[in-house]
Amino acid sequence: MKLAVITLGLATMACGVASPRAVAEPRKPAAEADTPLIARELKDNTEVAQALREYYTKYEYRIPMRDGVRLTTVVYVPKDRSRTYPILMNRTPYSVQPYGEDRYPAADDPRFMEKIAPSQQLFRDGYIFARQDVRGRFMSEGNFVDIRPHARAKGEIDESTDTYDTIDWLVKNVPGNSGKVGMWGISYPGFYAAQGAVDAHPALKAVSPQAPVTEWFVGDDFHHNGALMLGDAIDFFASFGKPRPKPTKKVDWSSFRDETDAYEFYLNLGPLSNVNARHYENKVAFWNDMQQHGVRDEFWKARDPRPYYKNAKPAVMTVGGWFDAEDLFGALETYHAFEKQSPGANNTLVMGPWSHGGWARGEGDHLGDVGFGQKTSAFYRENIEYPFFQRYLKGKAVAPPAEAWVFETGANAWHRYAAWPPPDAKPVFVAFHAGGKLSSAAVAGSEDAAGADAYVSDPAKPVPYRDRISTRVNHDYMTEDQRFAARRPDVLTYSTGDLESDVTIGGPIEASLWVSTTGTDADFIVKVIDVYPADFPDPVPNPSGVHMGGYQQLVRAEVMRGKFRTSYEKPVAFKPGEPALVRFTLPDAFHTFRAGHRLMVQVQSSWFPLVDRNPQTFTDIYHATEADFRAATHRVHRTPQMASGIKVGLIRGKI
Repeated sequence: MKLAVITLGLATMACGVASPRAVAEPRKPAAEADTPLIARELKDNTEVAQALREYYTKYEYRIPMRDGVRLTTVVYVPKDRSRTYPILMNRTPYSVQPYGEDRYPAADDPRFMEKIAPSQQLFRDGYIFARQDVRGRFMSEGNFVDIRPHARAKGEIDESTDTYDTIDWLVKNVPGNSGKVGMWGISYPGFYAAQGAVDAHPALKAVSPQAPVTEWFVGDDFHHNGALMLGDAIDFFASFGKPRPKPTKKVDWSSFRDETDAYEFYLNLGPLSNVNARHYENKVAFWNDMQQHGVRDEFWKARDPRPYYKNAKPAVMTVGGWFDAEDLFGALETYHAFEKQSPGANNTLVMGPWSHGGWARGEGDHLGDVGFGQKTSAFYRENIEYPFFQRYLKGKAVAPPAEAWVFETGANAWHRYAAWPPPDAKPVFVAFHAGGKLSSAAVAGSEDAAGADAYVSDPAKPVPYRDRISTRVNHDYMTEDQRFAARRPDVLTYSTGDLESDVTIGGPIEASLWVSTTGTDADFIVKVIDVYPADFPDPVPNPSGVHMGGYQQLVRAEVMRGKFRTSYEKPVAFKPGEPALVRFTLPDAFHTFRAGHRLMVQVQSSWFPLVDRNPQTFTDIYHATEADFRAATHRVHRTPQMASGIKVGLIRGKI
């Protein structure tokens, strides 16, 4: 099956009111034009900014929706009228500033290119680029709703209907368009791109959701398996969640957060009930909603877009990063939702070694201390994204995209697969053994009398998510050295010996923990780690002075809030001292542990301030008090009857 996803947004405004324009008679179809709009190379953003004014005219429109609400849309149209151009649209809640037909994005803006086009290649080739403030954000009218639920009744509006109405207006009113539209977007705009493929307008031919926001209770952004992603949620909604009673050009991303150590800041914050009392003042609507919906009830289910990604007509290309700390789950789940529910569609998955949006920013040759041996972002933009839009929007004779373009970390190589996860990945259970050993061998009853490993988890002294002090949650932690955690008494560590040959895993990782606790609730974090050999060379140059010998690179990690181990809708307390199975899935990985390296698994019960503290008493954590937070002793069992470990998809090698 093939599918492709692109996110774009376009609209038209004259004197503040949408007004139809005569569409220029097409002189030459875009498919017949082989020369790019801008033939010369553009070496930097300054030259792109100059070319934008030279080759494009900016329009600003307010496009009417079916209910009369008007959405502000900025459109860049090529001045050339010798041929027609497809439209590439991006819908965003982050503002299409600068507003005004005589104002253009600043070349020194770190997101400069994204405020115009997906890449310089597409900008130079020639498209009509449209960006739209979504309903209720900045200069668009109406009320904004986070992850707006899909309309269930005829006549209701949602993001799909707004996209349809926008496209319909654009193709009828923007001069020089070819009648074909594509969409793209990163993160929240990725969600809007995916929504465009639902009951899509006939003109929409290609969609690329990139790191799309998907499901906010189970796996994306603000909750993972019911656990609140504390630092991201508080910082994000402190600015994004500010009320906007009427359209405004003002863009204010300031927050109440100061520049103190984030660990200390959130520890001093205390229970989550203090957030409103000390900072939000009940003015952040979505935070208030989250406080009232501490389980996966109808509020959250209505905001899960996956059930509606069916019968897609446009080509869809979903893009994600293996080290995306925000929406790794969203990219994988969006791809799978389209794949399962749109069997006849052209559906493609792209996964590279990137943090959030890294494919569109920078070169992608490294993340933190870890190098990838090549400029992966440039490869993606030139060899995957550019041909995708050229094929479906301009009819260029380029090869169809692979079902899955995936980058193998560790070995640092791109692969094309006919399916994802790869069919040759065999499930192998890797068990915890006595003495901190990790092996695919079955657990023997004679290993030791205890048959379990114990640690004390104290909410007053939670395990930090990283060793380095930071004032915000730093998303480079997805590849960071975990030696600091391995040395803590409240972190269990299991490791193989030095691997005799390369070991490659691909696909999801399933954690199975048999646990018991002296408390009535607990979080369990499982981390999969690549341990480098002692003689691994340091990078050259080495500005941070990192020592890579013995480096414990994080490959994948996930948290499970224990009370949701059997149901997200109906939490269940632990019975003190009684073993219980906690099983959950870590997002996919595609990684090779090289010969001489070791595979390590760490288990802990706090990951702060990335994840909020579990009081370790069974309660509604959003309304917990200081008295609810108690230290507890947790045991991870490892007997033949209660074997704990991880299940991986083994592609090659032996563990």
